[in-house]
Amino acid sequence: MKFSSTIKSAVPAAVLGFLALGLTSTTAVAATATTTFLVTANVLSTCSVSATGMAFGTYTGAVATSTSTLTVTCTNTTPYNVGLNAGATTGATVTTRQMKGTGTNVLNYSLFSNSGMTTNWGNTTGSWVAGTGNGNAQSLTVYGQVPANQYLAIDNYADTITATVNY
Repeated sequence: MKFSSTIKSAVPAAVLGFLALGLTSTTAVAATATTTFLVTANVLSTCSVSATGMAFGTYTGAVATSTSTLTVTCTNTTPYNVGLNAGATTGATVTTRQMKGTGTNVLNYSLFSNSGMTTNWGNTTGSWVAGTGNGNAQSLTVYGQVPANQYLAIDNYADTITATVNY
């Protein structure tokens, strides 16, 4: 009998052990809930432009050339046009720009969009330089030329060109 009471007392202990270890067939179920939400953003067209100076150096009466680099940065896929105005000297045009000295002294020059210096770079449809932004800085070269045979007074000549990006 002693053996059977040992079994009787061992069985409840074994059941308690299983319950304590969580090895029963009854398991706890966790509940969850979900939702979604909309995420949005707007990317607007934007452009910026910067430029390096153009220095012709000492003009001797011979043709002088120089370049400037415009850097245009526009949002990816943004089409743009870059125009150059006539400059700050009264009487200048986009085909005959003028650097001003003192008094009435002016030194004529031209700006072009091609290295052959045959395509005038102006500020109207047809003389603009077009491009499409890619999100990175894009370099455009401005080619400048001072024609020969301008014999002027000794002076320092300068002009300021405004580059405009239309997008």
